[in-house]
Amino acid sequence: MSTVIDAPGATIPEVRHHVADVNGTTLHYVSAGSSGSPILLIHGFPETWWAFHRLIPALAADHRVFAVDLRGFGDSAVAAEGFTSADAAADLFALITELGVGPVHLAAQDIAGGTLFRLVSDHPEIARSIVAIEMGLAGFGLERLGDITQGGSWHIGALAAPGIADMLFAGREEEILGRWAFPSMTADPNAVTPADIAEFARTYSRAHGWSGAVGLYRSMLAEGTEFRERARTKLTVPTLAVGGFGGPFTETTVAQIVDGPVESVLLEGVGHYVALEAADRLGRAILTFLDTQE
Repeated sequence: MSTVIDAPGATIPEVRHHVADVNGTTLHYVSAGSSGSPILLIHGFPETWWAFHRLIPALAADHRVFAVDLRGFGDSAVAAEGFTSADAAADLFALITELGVGPVHLAAQDIAGGTLFRLVSDHPEIARSIVAIEMGLAGFGLERLGDITQGGSWHIGALAAPGIADMLFAGREEEILGRWAFPSMTADPNAVTPADIAEFARTYSRAHGWSGAVGLYRSMLAEGTEFRERARTKLTVPTLAVGGFGGPFTETTVAQIVDGPVESVLLEGVGHYVALEAADRLGRAILTFLDTQE
């Protein structure tokens, strides 16, 4: 069952807030727009639905838009030990089914790539199209980001290690997000505002507020062999790859799992957090792509 609620944190006038009890958990999501084909926005790390708050109004002019907090993120229920990208994919399938809006356009970024791949490969009928934004996949090079000897980031191992996130990050959410996470991967230092940081930190500072990230990063380090096997059966869905900081990495990745050409847009001068840094350009790219799918 889905219920309309008051905004639990920061909001924008264009959206309504909801919670849905699905797949044994409770997901928070927002909705906007009243007509047009539906699109579901799926955030990465260290984000929540708020990552899309500048993008949603542009999309909602012509589409029904939904932006979800994955389990363990934002105002959705925290994730229990053992949570994986498979659970996240099952959550999203249950949410789409509950909303009765499938098939949907699916736009996912960053670490949500594994969840997206599982969702579409398990339920190809659920996807009208895929928009992959600064997204990688285990088995296709993403694991290198966990290898600090090859320029990878320390946070992947820290999040994946049992108990370390709660030990090191709890009580330091604004510092971690505001002084390291966002500044380290944005091209425009003013793109992510103090108010944005405060909203993200609000939910990561919950008890076990890092649980979703822990589950998805542990999954990333373990699912490469499975994903390469899954990719033997290609997805047959129109796909747009959007690159910023990572350049053509997203396009190269999704081209290996999709049967057919992948449209690609590279946004110059944009870091990793595309929806926060360049919502206008991202919105135009998505809308232009979706227009060809109607």
